[in-house]
Amino acid sequence: MMSNAQIISHQLPSSIESLSLLENIIEEIKSLHHVPEELYGNILVSVTEAVNNAIRHGNKFKEALLVDLQFELNDEAYSFQIKDQGEGFDYTNIPDPTHPDNLEKPDGRGIFIMESLSDEVKFQDKGSVVNIKFLRK
Repeated sequence: MMSNAQIISHQLPSSIESLSLLENIIEEIKSLHHVPEELYGNILVSVTEAVNNAIRHGNKFKEALLVDLQFELNDEAYSFQIKDQGEGFDYTNIPDPTHPDNLEKPDGRGIFIMESLSDEVKFQDKGSVVNIKFLRK
């Protein structure tokens, strides 16, 4: 991440209540950094999906484990990094949620949603870190 950028960091406990805190954080980012309305919804949904995955799948709802959220603003993009303390997952082999065999499954759409709503999604550290980028247009 760039050194001349503005960076905001938060730590969230691995509980569903943290999703409400996250919504407040993103609302604050929107206000402070003049996030355009047309990007705000995409950011809110994508980052919420990533944090939800970190809480649910990465940290397995263990409240003692934290989810690190980092926001970076630079001239090119609004960027978010979400990191859990789990073991990661095989992000190179994710079932297609639009495949007919997967349409009725209750899970499996989060990464698809993040990729659909953002300009870039990249995983690191065996999938325990996700970077989501929204270009400033």
